Amino acid sequence: MKRARWGYLLLMMIAGMAPRAPATHAGGITIPAEAQRAMDKIYAGDPDGAIPLVRALQQAQPEHPLGFALEGEALWWKRYCGALEIKYGMVDSWKRSREREDDAYFRLADRVVHLAQAQLEKSDTAEMHVYAGMGWALKSRMYGLRGENRSVAHAGVNARTEMLRALELDPQMADATAGVGIYNYYVATLSPIVKMMRFFMGIPGGDKEKGVKQMEIGMNQGVLLRVDVRYIFAKSLRQYDQKYEKALAIAESLVARYPQNPIFLLLAGNLKAELGRNDKASEYFQAVLKTSAPTADCGACSGCARCDQCAARVRDLASSFLNSLH
Repeated sequence: MKRARWGYLLLMMIAGMAPRAPATHAGGITIPAEAQRAMDKIYAGDPDGAIPLVRALQQAQPEHPLGFALEGEALWWKRYCGALEIKYGMVDSWKRSREREDDAYFRLADRVVHLAQAQLEKSDTAEMHVYAGMGWALKSRMYGLRGENRSVAHAGVNARTEMLRALELDPQMADATAGVGIYNYYVATLSPIVKMMRFFMGIPGGDKEKGVKQMEIGMNQGVLLRVDVRYIFAKSLRQYDQKYEKALAIAESLVARYPQNPIFLLLAGNLKAELGRNDKASEYFQAVLKTSAPTADCGACSGCARCDQCAARVRDLASSFLNSLH
């Protein structure tokens, strides 16, 4: 179960960052209303609906990484959803093979990095380091899903460096705090074998308690990574700590905000089932079937958001969970 996971974890755990002189300017992240609308589309379970919005942002600000980072985020959630499966009683995306569409995804992630770096040449800001870190993180997530651990580590080293530099410039940067918090939490949960590898490789250790606090800051105060870290935190509490009640509270906050997102519904239902609350779990799984059901205009189930690979996958998973409850 954990081999691919450790490859993903190693992405954030190699080599510290050399000190650099502080910049003369540091500031928080602000995004326009159009970007927030696009993010709400993504997290409402409609990443395809977000694409026109983020491409409009790209056209309006072709030298800014925001629109491209959000398109990468939309594509990531599509690919993550399409790879969902149930293992060990948990729903998650564990591993999938390479796909032709991955090349376009990586080009987009590279563009995020390059645009952020171009802005950093003009002014060393925490915001642009966060965007650069997001670009590398987009790459590392896909490499992790494909089980390409060497590439995961390379991309992850760069992501970690960018987020640490952002916090050097602005210690209050909640999105960067979230990224470091995920690192701190996961490093502290490594298996004994991987901890031994970490020791011999000189990889910095983690601090689980600190990581939890940092992820809480990220999910409550972050701008770009608020939803991502909330989802990751809920999954982590379930998988590594078996803290189902706390994980459920976080998952249900996602469902409350985005009740149409079948991924969030599956997670909440999965946790309810783990807690033996089968009636409520069934409600969540039934909601997945309802929100992802093909509509009347889907025809032969092509060209409709409810007929894509993600929708078909979540319907199958919800049905499997429902069958397991009886």
